[in-house]
Amino acid sequence: MIRNFVGILIRRKYCSYASADMVKVLNVAEKNDAAKTIANVISRGSAKKREGFSKFNKIYEFNYNILNKNCLMMMTSVSGHLLEMDFVGQYNKWYSCSPLSLFDLPIEKKCPDKFADIKRTLEREVRQSQYLIIWTDCDREGENIGHEVIQVCKAVNPNIPVYRARFSEITPQAVARACSNLVPPDQRTSDAVDVRQELDLRIGAAFTRFQTMRLQKIFPEALADKLISYGSCQFPTLGFVVERYKQVQAFIPEPFWKIKVTHMFDEETKCEFSWKRNRLFDHNACLILYEQCVENPQATVMEVKCKPKSKWRPTPLDTVEMEKLASRKLRLSAKETMRIAENLYTKGFISYPRTETNIFPKDLDLAALVQEQSRDPNWGGFASGILQDRPNPRNGNKSDQAHPPIHPIKYTATLQGNDARLYEFIVRHFLATCSKDAQGQETTVTINIADEMFTAQGLMIIARNYLDVYPYDRWNAKTIPVYQEGDSFQPNSIDMLFSETSPPPLLTEADLIALMEKHGIGTDATHAEHIETIKTRMYIGVNNDGRFVPGQLGMGLVEGYDAMGYEMSKPHLRSELEADLKRICEGKKDKNVVLTQQVAKYRDVFKVACEQALKIDQALSQYLGEAKEIPVGEELERLSVVPVKKCSNCGLEMTLKTKKSGGFYIGCQGYPSCRSAIWFPDFVLDASVSDVKCETCQAHLVNFKFKMGSVPPMLPLEYAGCVAGCDELLAESLQINHSAPPSSQRPTQQMMGGHTRQESQRVPLVTVQPFNRQTDNQESAGQEVVCNCGTSALLLTVKKDGPNQGRQFYKCGGSVCNFFLWADESQNNTLNNSRGPPGGGGGVNSRGPSGGGGGVRGGGGDRFQNPGPEVTCNCGGPARLLRVTKEGPNKDREFYSCSLPRGQGCDFFQWADATDENGDRSFRGGGGGGQQGITNKGNQEVMCNCGTQAKLLTVNKEGPNKGRTFYACANPRDQSCNFFQWGDVTNDENSGGQFGGGGGGGGSRYQGTQSGGDSDVMCNCGNPAKMLMVNKEGPNKGRTFYACANPRDQSCKFFQWADESSSGGNTNTGVSKKRTLSMLDSSGVTPTKKRAARKCGLCGEEGHTKRTCPHK
Repeated sequence: MIRNFVGILIRRKYCSYASADMVKVLNVAEKNDAAKTIANVISRGSAKKREGFSKFNKIYEFNYNILNKNCLMMMTSVSGHLLEMDFVGQYNKWYSCSPLSLFDLPIEKKCPDKFADIKRTLEREVRQSQYLIIWTDCDREGENIGHEVIQVCKAVNPNIPVYRARFSEITPQAVARACSNLVPPDQRTSDAVDVRQELDLRIGAAFTRFQTMRLQKIFPEALADKLISYGSCQFPTLGFVVERYKQVQAFIPEPFWKIKVTHMFDEETKCEFSWKRNRLFDHNACLILYEQCVENPQATVMEVKCKPKSKWRPTPLDTVEMEKLASRKLRLSAKETMRIAENLYTKGFISYPRTETNIFPKDLDLAALVQEQSRDPNWGGFASGILQDRPNPRNGNKSDQAHPPIHPIKYTATLQGNDARLYEFIVRHFLATCSKDAQGQETTVTINIADEMFTAQGLMIIARNYLDVYPYDRWNAKTIPVYQEGDSFQPNSIDMLFSETSPPPLLTEADLIALMEKHGIGTDATHAEHIETIKTRMYIGVNNDGRFVPGQLGMGLVEGYDAMGYEMSKPHLRSELEADLKRICEGKKDKNVVLTQQVAKYRDVFKVACEQALKIDQALSQYLGEAKEIPVGEELERLSVVPVKKCSNCGLEMTLKTKKSGGFYIGCQGYPSCRSAIWFPDFVLDASVSDVKCETCQAHLVNFKFKMGSVPPMLPLEYAGCVAGCDELLAESLQINHSAPPSSQRPTQQMMGGHTRQESQRVPLVTVQPFNRQTDNQESAGQEVVCNCGTSALLLTVKKDGPNQGRQFYKCGGSVCNFFLWADESQNNTLNNSRGPPGGGGGVNSRGPSGGGGGVRGGGGDRFQNPGPEVTCNCGGPARLLRVTKEGPNKDREFYSCSLPRGQGCDFFQWADATDENGDRSFRGGGGGGQQGITNKGNQEVMCNCGTQAKLLTVNKEGPNKGRTFYACANPRDQSCNFFQWGDVTNDENSGGQFGGGGGGGGSRYQGTQSGGDSDVMCNCGNPAKMLMVNKEGPNKGRTFYACANPRDQSCKFFQWADESSSGGNTNTGVSKKRTLSMLDSSGVTPTKKRAARKCGLCGEEGHTKRTCPHK
């Protein structure tokens, strides 16, 4: 009758066709399976499915009459919690702050990326909806999830009315009741969950970061890669296991004795009588009584008592009882049990599995539920028998006023595996609850032997009742002979038995859940999660009997924290919080008050834990070995620093630090016992540790900002690199010596050719091999390669990606000089080497007068030796033979350069394939495509302003003058007179400017033109002005003008257009414009500039060179 009524109600409410005036209602369930099932129940299977943005969360549409309106129902879902609570901004990173500050930092609830599509679906659907109905589970977590959905939807549609559907099972009756009795969402229950989430985040994050980062340093071998988490529920749960284990370990067996009497009533019936004293722990006392019985063994029956005996049927099933019984009877873990139960619930086979109620409500139709199970061949007959006597459940005494006990909803025979086993258990438990207790008759016989009383018991089962359907309980009959009061007999044997007391058993999962429930640790929904967490962290393990034993880490942590006096492994702190959360739900306590009190309490505990951290070290050292000593005073500050790499000297972390005098270095956290450090040069303007790790060694990369001009051109001014030895270009640029042993002193200042630099203290990370040195006067066999400072060179391998990856090279063993040599180049020509390994850049000399970015000294080419001593640089020493490696017209072309390090030598340059008649070759040029040195044949008469022979060059830069030859001063840049003259015009016809190299510095915007003889136009200096032509694109291209003929730094900035000059010609337009290069006069030469006297590169005095310096 009730079923027919519900069917009529649904038919009335369900509308087959949608009309234009229908109201749109957005319905949101907790999971997609629940949404699908609810939609099918309400629509009677006619719901239409469409896709949302998330492929896992569909949208089901159907028409229904709700809220007294014909509505288009759109049923969708989330996947559990839609929002996650976390610290704001950077504070969610481990090394962002001190763990203590996590108790006060702001937090936020936001949608993680993995649920972004679900959020987009809700936002899209709620925009066109007039109502929002929440169909999440009716417990604390479900209420909070519902409020997260409300928060997201109201951000888009602030005025939408919100309702809550309350149901305990997904059946037509339950869903119809929920639709007819929509209620407002419960804000207080959601607040309780928010408080619990925030406390768990703050407490867990603070203690977990503190434990993990500190203990990984204290016990690097045992805990290097372990997450040592803390939770206010995890630790009490672990404490129960540790406490029981300690009880077992500390148990001392105690001997006891007892007397047993045996009587053979006939050949087949034996009856054993137990001593009424049970046992005695005094051997002599028991022996005296035993001897009395033996001396007078006649037994007399004193009493025969018979009474009915019942074995009670089980109470209805709540969550905790289901977890315990499934663990004991089915051998399923609590986590697996809850997973299966939730799956059965979403499919509509059982009621909601998270409940604290073991009392069936009076309005629940138990007969219909029993009738549903009568179809089964195994328990269907028993169910039919219950219907004859009407279900009469044995109720418990708990109710959460939200959900009924767990019970089957509909019959199914399609399940398999553990799903079928758990479903069968729930069905049999429900039927047993609705049945009757088992009935029996118990007989007790008491006899007297020498004034000592002994008893025997027998059981006769009269009616098994619920035992017929519930095989998980056993009640066995025990047969004893029939005795009459006053009977006398002679026992067959009287024995005195020895035994010992036994320790309590280790905890099973069911025992642990029972303790958690008793002490208020967690809820019925979280017990399984907490147990699984401490198993995953290896705080506890499971032995062969399925009982829990603590791990070494778990034992040490509990003992260490308990030694501080707070007994954090005991349940007191967490049980107080759980009680406060209940008061919030009941409206008896404000959530902000609870939050403030609990945060203050745990903050005090955390401070004590930091101050007494050595107690944790001492406790763990018993199980994990010797602990490294780290001062506790600065521990919180140390923990907020991101580690860069492991110290290979002591194994602790090395972190980025700031020098007292400014600058940066990498220092060991084991200081002062370990003084290993990596010192960075002063040209490092800024340094910070990156979150990115090196793919080779897993060290954190360091973000550098360099001073302009301090590093090779191929190294950007802002660069992230590995300082652990993988990035050899960075190590070479920063002068990091990974082969040097760790030092306990700061690096000293060492003189190098008039310059000083810091010799860093390094940790040995790179394995090097000696190599033979070869010179013109030595054979290669048995000779080692020696660098410029006279020490053995190191053989290294290029690891950075590029054309030279895997190639071996030599460098200075002490990082004192800038020695470099490729290992695979011919050694017969070896005389000297240049500064560093090859790189990018371009051109020949990054410091040439008109050169571009990059050069040999910045890593522009391969290094070769001059095969003969005839080519010498401006320093008077032999030049080195190199090769261009940068892509461009000069790739693989050989050239000569000064053999001294960059800051100590001259700027000598000469192409190897451009030889003049006198063998005189010298040039300071641009990058890959600047000026090109060529032979100065037949032009010895061209002299520069210094009075020395000029060099003949060729323009390589793209433009109208490409391929054109010109003369320039042959001296180094700092001594150049800036002479310039085109090679294809006479001396009188030359005028113009210097041209920049193609590698970097751009050429002049103006091209020198023929002036037509001596110009009568005078500049402001009183000298003849030079005539130039505009080459730059624009309205003045091709137009000629006059400018000061002096070099740029001596120019008067005179300017006059040639087509505007007066006959008297000294007109100054007053225009002051910046020029790219110094301008020449109309004769093609610049005013004579006195050449500076050469100074020694070592001592700075005039009159001698570096090679002949008497101060060496």
